[in-house]
Amino acid sequence: MTAAAVTAAARPLVVLIGNPNTGKTTLFNRLTGQRARVGNYPGVTVERRPGKLALPAAAGGGTVDVVDVPGTYSLAARSAEEQIALNAALGFGDNPRPDLALLVVDAGQLLRNLYLVLQLAELEVPMLVVLNMIDEVAHNVPDAAALERVFGVPVVCTNARRGAGMDEVRAAIAAALREPRRPVVRVAYASAVLADAEVVARALPPEWRLDAVRDRALALWALTSIEAQDELRGIAPDLRAACMAVHARDPRRDLDGEVIAARYAFLDAHAAALHARPDPNPRKHPLSERVDWLLLHPLLGLPVFLGLMLVVFQSLFSWADPAIGLVERATAWLQNAAAAALPPGVLTDLLTQGVIGGVGNVVVFLPQIVLLFLFIGLLEDSGYMARVAFLMDRLMRALGLHGRAFVPMLSGFACAVPAILATRTMERQRDRLLTMMVIPLMTCSARLPVYTLIIAALFPASHAFGLLPVQGLLMVAMYVFSIVTTLVAAGVLGRTLIRGMNVPLILELPPYRLPTLRSISRQVLERAWTFVREAGTVILVCTAVLWALLSFPRLPDTPATQALAPEARHMQALEHSFGGRLGHAIEPLLRPLGFDWKIGVGIIGAFAAREVFISTMGVIYGVGDGDAAAVPLRERLRSERRPDGMPAYTPLVGLSLMVFFALACQCMSTLAVVKRETHSWRWPAFMFAYMTGLAWVASFAVYQGGRLLGL
Repeated sequence: MTAAAVTAAARPLVVLIGNPNTGKTTLFNRLTGQRARVGNYPGVTVERRPGKLALPAAAGGGTVDVVDVPGTYSLAARSAEEQIALNAALGFGDNPRPDLALLVVDAGQLLRNLYLVLQLAELEVPMLVVLNMIDEVAHNVPDAAALERVFGVPVVCTNARRGAGMDEVRAAIAAALREPRRPVVRVAYASAVLADAEVVARALPPEWRLDAVRDRALALWALTSIEAQDELRGIAPDLRAACMAVHARDPRRDLDGEVIAARYAFLDAHAAALHARPDPNPRKHPLSERVDWLLLHPLLGLPVFLGLMLVVFQSLFSWADPAIGLVERATAWLQNAAAAALPPGVLTDLLTQGVIGGVGNVVVFLPQIVLLFLFIGLLEDSGYMARVAFLMDRLMRALGLHGRAFVPMLSGFACAVPAILATRTMERQRDRLLTMMVIPLMTCSARLPVYTLIIAALFPASHAFGLLPVQGLLMVAMYVFSIVTTLVAAGVLGRTLIRGMNVPLILELPPYRLPTLRSISRQVLERAWTFVREAGTVILVCTAVLWALLSFPRLPDTPATQALAPEARHMQALEHSFGGRLGHAIEPLLRPLGFDWKIGVGIIGAFAAREVFISTMGVIYGVGDGDAAAVPLRERLRSERRPDGMPAYTPLVGLSLMVFFALACQCMSTLAVVKRETHSWRWPAFMFAYMTGLAWVASFAVYQGGRLLGL
């Protein structure tokens, strides 16, 4: 073992655990200096997140390993994220047993949060309770000393969003690690429950056993977690058999209810002593309730959401256009400067047309990406995103999809990969799988540059009815189309291949809060950098490969080709290349959709990453002679003509192309993460096949239907 490994093994381990949306990850960032993503809605953290905490010198110094785990309401693990939290807190599986559990509690929802504290206290887990969001209950602050007496563990008050109480937390962690205090609580369970616990305790694996009190607590956990339909892994067969035998003795008995009732009776008995005032559950946010009257209204809530989306997407055109023009001019200047400074040749063409032109035509949409992430961050941090999930619940349940699925679906507006990981917040494997299969239909940020290019090039900046901007309406329509298609696909799959019973939505609506600009700015910069990094790696490589396919073999230099006009010679060279031949080979499949061979080449490249479509079209229209590369791509598409002089790309072609991109599965990263989550290639292959087939059929219907209508 290396010295570094020995040092890491010797460091104490602290696990942050708590209910969803209690500020756990914010506290983790404050303690470790990391920049983990936070949000004002449950389910942001879906994996273990490690960090390091430097203890204060006054407390002896040293470094502590800190792990932030997904939020969980209890230890009765029913979802993948809850299992991660359970394993980390108790040291199950491959997880080391923590030296200290840092229990983060929402001070304004004290009794509900204390249920998890009570469960861990019964298991005698050494812990430190952090009463967070103390600023929101300043009128009736919980009594930390009384809470300490009830559970026998130290309690610290904090406001992690503002950084208040962090020194006290560090000092308390150091003290708790020096002198661990195991909590001691006694819940009055019914004699029948205790008898069942004794039976199950005898079946516990030897490595789980510690003493009679803790063994009974573990047995109660097993009885309320191990069921016929559970998805827990690593459970000893004898333990599972013992639990199933207890449940089978009286199938009508509500054993879970008996255990939960006893625990809440314990908490209720101490509730009055935990607050300075008699009311232990004061209304924290009456303003939130008044605002929710409008935003959650059955009739008004959805129109308000759509109106907000219209404002957001129209701003992507209006506010970002000056910055887009600046990037376009900078790209053209850089191309011309490189062409003037370097001798003519293949390497110069690769640099100016393939690298600068191809990548530049993607980076040009960075201002819109930044604006989109800014708006999404504001909506998430304010607490509005959870309201949208609540609004959609009734419709989603009617389609056979769990209402909680809309939370990861909303994350899909940014990227499908973290959205698929967020399905771990759902309890049932069936619901997770169904949600994973439809999330890629949501319009992610990678589609935004494609939509923007097509709308800006083929649809004029006019107003419908003299009031509503056409370009903004089209962008909203594409997002609404993606949501509707996602829900319909979920309804079909949920009634055919992935059947299952509906379960009710249990979703905590967080209070409205003023967004934290520092946190949002950091997230926007990180996501923008991810986009730029992808443009400089994946998109750069794909663009270079496509440039080579579109440049070789070279067109023979014959008198006939020399006599052609520059534009005609350029197009003939493209058609002569490997890429052009490939485009012509698939053109019969794409012609019914209104696409020519050039769009076909772009679609092939887009299967690596959707943004590559833009860089491919930039290469196609930038591989000319003279200063053709200086013309923005949207203008080149707008001015492209067929041999008969008619526009090659009409609004109908643009609409058909956007529908194709909305539905096709053109993201290798998404397929890879689905394979990882399902542990099989079967579901990624099914996803790719059904989405690509759906894209072709829908695009065909749009284009051919539009032609029948004379569009």
